[in-house]
Amino acid sequence: MTISAVANAVVALTSLVPSLPQAVTNGASVLGTLTAPTLSLTGVNGIISWGSDTVNNTNPYTAGPVSGTGPTYNFNIARGFISPDGVNVSALLINGAFPAPLIEANWGDTITVNVCNNITGPEEGTALHWHGILQKTTPWFDGVPAVQQCPIPPGSCFTYSFLADLYGTSWYHSHYSAQYSAGLAGPMIIHGPSQVAYDYDLGPIMLSDWYHTPYLQNVEFILTPNVSPIKSNNTLINGKMNYDCSLVAPGQTCVPNAGLSKFKFHSGKKHRLRLINSGAEGLQRFTIDGHNMTIIANDFVPIQPYTTNVVTLGIGQRSDVIVEGIGKPDSAYWMRSNITQHCSQADQPDALAVIYYESADTTVVPTTTAQIFDDSSCGNDNLSLTIPYFPFPATSNPATTQDVVITGKPNGSEIFLFYMNGVSFRGNYDHPVLILANQGNVSYPDDPEWNVYNFGDNSSVRIIVQNEFPAPHPMHLHGHNFNVLAEGVGTWDGQIVHQQNTQRRDVQLVQGGSASAPGYIVLQYQTDNPGVWPFHCHIAWHVSTGLYINTIEQETLLQKRVIPNSVGQNCLAWYNWEKHDVVDEIDSGLKRSKPRDTLIF
Repeated sequence: MTISAVANAVVALTSLVPSLPQAVTNGASVLGTLTAPTLSLTGVNGIISWGSDTVNNTNPYTAGPVSGTGPTYNFNIARGFISPDGVNVSALLINGAFPAPLIEANWGDTITVNVCNNITGPEEGTALHWHGILQKTTPWFDGVPAVQQCPIPPGSCFTYSFLADLYGTSWYHSHYSAQYSAGLAGPMIIHGPSQVAYDYDLGPIMLSDWYHTPYLQNVEFILTPNVSPIKSNNTLINGKMNYDCSLVAPGQTCVPNAGLSKFKFHSGKKHRLRLINSGAEGLQRFTIDGHNMTIIANDFVPIQPYTTNVVTLGIGQRSDVIVEGIGKPDSAYWMRSNITQHCSQADQPDALAVIYYESADTTVVPTTTAQIFDDSSCGNDNLSLTIPYFPFPATSNPATTQDVVITGKPNGSEIFLFYMNGVSFRGNYDHPVLILANQGNVSYPDDPEWNVYNFGDNSSVRIIVQNEFPAPHPMHLHGHNFNVLAEGVGTWDGQIVHQQNTQRRDVQLVQGGSASAPGYIVLQYQTDNPGVWPFHCHIAWHVSTGLYINTIEQETLLQKRVIPNSVGQNCLAWYNWEKHDVVDEIDSGLKRSKPRDTLIF
């Protein structure tokens, strides 16, 4: 493993006093500072609302607490200027913060979020997705425009309200085009039972690539004929890292030594770290010099703990780890996250943060050495290592099986697009598929680019994904945690890893491959959630170029659901705005691709 010049320059500093204040680098966010609060070991306000429900005795997919209460958040989305790495950029912010504000609730709470779109210069629609939430009773609040809702138009507000039906670590982000790569992403922590004891919960640690050009300009670039893949400019830990100002683009301002994220450890104590890959493209390898980590959960799934010196996270994936405080009270260590260059595209692939023990000088520069690890694979850990704490076996005979082949190639205009079974996705903002399916329209032969798969009333689905493209894809399914039956490169031999208790999560990396030796993953889930659920690569630029399908499940039950009036009112507000502010739709972007005919409400 090689360390970039920027990372080496940080290590060579004589002091870690930042040259910019937090308000300039990250706005209203306190993440990455020593004043950031630790989280409760029990629940919000110290209240354990899950009672006798534990990781041992409760199937979270069929049971769990319902508190009847929960937090309410008010989010204002607007543009603002920040300098997370010293380069001043225009970003999209929630309540002026990057990363966006922490959502914190207890398992069984109802989370309410009032979202107001105040994006100007120029105006844009938006929508927020609550990653990993099952939304079993509220599929219309999953937050994907063109699928479950119309975008929230500029100057309008929309309220999401949903049950915290799983527990652990996740995040939320804009699902409108590639907006979240410009700042619209924040952590979401749902407190619940733990199978492992620990002394401190350090809260979210968001790992992300970062771009100095506006997201729409990046989308325009990838949709230009005959261009190379886009590269991120930097890698951040909780929204912070330094940058080599000699590389700054003309017209941009840059301040050296902007500042790093800092965390406090305690000697002899156990610390819970909630790792989140909230980036746009980069596959992250997270390490702490001199420390091992015990993984206790992947995504929203508690697992039987195992120890490692590196955690691999594709976009959208999360891992909760326990780290023992083996350092002396006055010691300091480097925390690192690295984007593997043969798996992802990055100009500055290495991020650094600092861990200070309780009596350390918080300006001192650590002298610790980076971990050595194997980064040859662009996949997750071997499935044999990941065994969920609560067993949930995969049936050997699913009700239906769907093969999905991923390819990528230039179209007739020499614009590179991704395809799933030969179709490159494009959505329609004016006609959300969920609403159409609720009204009985479950087939779309005239709109093949919507890429809708109707699984009818089948009780379970097995999806076999074959990736013939050389790069990996973090594949995310909305509305479910799926069983991961197998993964690898070549031809699946039919063997299931831990069939009686397979790994489950909501994002799984499929490795890169070719037509003769594709990377593959085999996923399975019960169709117990009537709705329309996207299944897509979570790399922002891959979604923008079509790597996406929609799945309809339990269509009979779906048509009996009553969609709230607010969903229709939001579509009407979108229609009234868009008829005089036509959206420039250049990507799949979950955007309208055909002229308007009639409004569906």
